[in-house]
Amino acid sequence: MEANGVPTHFVDRPSAKEMRVKSVKIIPLEVVVRNIAAGSLCLQTGLKLGTNLQPSLVEFYYKNDHLGDPLLTRDRLRLLDLATDDQVDQLIKMAQWINDLLMGFFQQCGITLVDFKLEFGVDAAQQILLADEISPDTCRLWNQSETDPDRRVMDKDRFRRDLGNVEEAYQQVLKRILDQGV
Repeated sequence: MEANGVPTHFVDRPSAKEMRVKSVKIIPLEVVVRNIAAGSLCLQTGLKLGTNLQPSLVEFYYKNDHLGDPLLTRDRLRLLDLATDDQVDQLIKMAQWINDLLMGFFQQCGITLVDFKLEFGVDAAQQILLADEISPDTCRLWNQSETDPDRRVMDKDRFRRDLGNVEEAYQQVLKRILDQGV
């Protein structure tokens, strides 16, 4: 992300088991970007699984386990004082920018980026930074060469839907990413 100009909390990796990051105050929101209807969007709206969303949908969920991480509107964000209007605009812009980058990258890997979740933080200079991982645990990924709805799943849905072969799917994602020279 940093190589493409997206500001992140990442500093470096001193070893394979360590990562240094900038200190941030996490904004208590999950920012979800949806390119294709799946998961809770289908359950809550009746959209058919696999419906292309144009433009992509950016949603905000309150990071509050006690409340069940509810979907929030811009007005509710303001009411709860979770983010200013300017911050919401920045979060949407950054999420769309990251989506564009990831869509192109995963396309090269033969993977469809269905949707994903991001978290952001604010540093001491009040700059919003991406402060989250991007992985098959935070993305919904489909194998482009597979048409079977269950077999195409390459992410955490393999676990959620008891499809098995979770590790194999994650390894396939890793292999395709490494094949791109990352």
